[in-house]
Amino acid sequence: MISPRGRHFFANPGPTNIPDSVLLATAHASVDFNDPAFFAIYQEGRAGLRRVLRQESGELFLYTASGHGAWDATLVNLFSPGERLLMISSGYFSETWAGMAARLGLEIQTVAADWRHGADIAAIERALRDDTKGMIRAVCAVHNETSTGLSLPLPAIRAAIDAARHPALFLVDTISSLGSFDFRMSEWGVDAVVGGSQKGLMLPAGMSFTAASERALAAHREARLARGYFDWTAMLGRPHKSFMGTVPVTFFYGLRESLRLIEDEGLENVFARHHRLASGVRAAVRAWSGNRGPELFCTNPERVSDSVTTILMPEGADAESVRTIARERFNVSLGGGLGALGGKVFRIGHLGDLNEAMVMGTLAAVEMSLGRAGIPHGQGALDAAMAAFGD
Repeated sequence: MISPRGRHFFANPGPTNIPDSVLLATAHASVDFNDPAFFAIYQEGRAGLRRVLRQESGELFLYTASGHGAWDATLVNLFSPGERLLMISSGYFSETWAGMAARLGLEIQTVAADWRHGADIAAIERALRDDTKGMIRAVCAVHNETSTGLSLPLPAIRAAIDAARHPALFLVDTISSLGSFDFRMSEWGVDAVVGGSQKGLMLPAGMSFTAASERALAAHREARLARGYFDWTAMLGRPHKSFMGTVPVTFFYGLRESLRLIEDEGLENVFARHHRLASGVRAAVRAWSGNRGPELFCTNPERVSDSVTTILMPEGADAESVRTIARERFNVSLGGGLGALGGKVFRIGHLGDLNEAMVMGTLAAVEMSLGRAGIPHGQGALDAAMAAFGD
């Protein structure tokens, strides 16, 4: 196969494009992680992450691990064997998180949902009101479900917990939402937040974290699940209050630069840019949906994601054929379907270091790939995207 020329267009929903200045910042020589000069950079990074999280109190624990590691850490530090979690179904990642919790010895109660529309908030409140013995220890929500392109309204979920007068902790996965659209940990009453380095923060994969509220820290002191590498109590006894063993120093030079980029642009402007780019992608997909073509997987306009769009193929069409053509012919990488959606959908990531021209290049490659794969689709997608981008 001939090696592709030109820059690779990486349109996956994670990991994401890494800005050149962040790449250069991570190309740093090894330093002593206990050196005061590095410790100042480390503390600067922690403080910046808390600003992005909008975390006003509590603690922040960081790990050398993917987001799955942060899931594990959060569960083992907050709960005891046999305790019950209320998991809001939203797609592949809510299922995976629930499966991990079950393997750790926790009981899972699920709020079922149509993955194309999203969970009914009233059903969450009803499940909590029905829990008259207080068996549910936490409500778990994936803020942005990367597999389905669907987001959940966290303030409404918090309001449901409060309306039911239930003491459950509120756990949120922000892996593909943080730094891409609005999130306010303290204001929205979130007790534990899981996040990762490789998406909105525009860093390489391999570092994740949990932001814990004071309520979560109190629950940790009573938790009895077995833990070792991810033990928050042990971490709090270390100078860095995180990382059992060696601190991944190069991440923090990159984090300093990524935070600078985010804060120079301004969080509200970052969110507006992501919304604008997402609107363009959705407009293009709506155009493709003509002629019985591919369509938006998420059918709820109030729940569509601003960081990833999941696109459902026509009945009998193979999403992998489109992804293969895009990758091999046009050097564009698209996300594939996960779990039950394998082969049925493909995904366009539009988060992190991205602009209109990059999105337009991806959309053009997708349209050419649809044609080469023989997939019926409507016309005018690129014009629709440009119109959605506005002035």
